Amino acid sequence: MERYSLIDYEASKESQERNGRENWRFNAEVAEGSVPDPAYKGKGLQLQFTVEDEGVFTTPWAATITYRRAGLTDWGETVCAENIHEYYAGKDTAVPRSDKPDF
Repeated sequence: MERYSLIDYEASKESQERNGRENWRFNAEVAEGSVPDPAYKGKGLQLQFTVEDEGVFTTPWAATITYRRAGLTDWGETVCAENIHEYYAGKDTAVPRSDKPDF
């Protein structure tokens, strides 16, 4: 299950602060580019999801992540094997491929 929600500034800020307290070791390693823009007072995007896989986990587990607008950086375009077109550059990018699966 996935649920995406736009949440107001106060809720997104609170969520980020709670995450910082609960996951302080992980957050210490986060790249500078993901630091929220302190001047932005708009909404955040919250994703709630549940993972259910009886072949792997003994019980379902759930998590929530909140995204806020990042400061001082641009979100770069990322090209992947399923979509090799660079929209802003107007070209296709070569991606690694294999003639036979390696599994």
